[in-house]
Amino acid sequence: MTIVGTLMIFFYFGLAYILVFTNLLPAEKTMKVFFAVPLLLYGCYRVVLSYQKIRENFFEEEEE
Repeated sequence: MTIVGTLMIFFYFGLAYILVFTNLLPAEKTMKVFFAVPLLLYGCYRVVLSYQKIRENFFEEEEE
């Protein structure tokens, strides 16, 4: 699940990029940015959570 969560980060950032920098969705620039900003913020939040989870699962020693 840690790896899937990490892959989802790319999905959130990619979707935000598509919203802002492409014309795939026929909407005003303001509306695109309105939806892209929360995606970017949530992507950053997920980066922090994934970093902590990866550190916890792969780099900390287990206590008996």
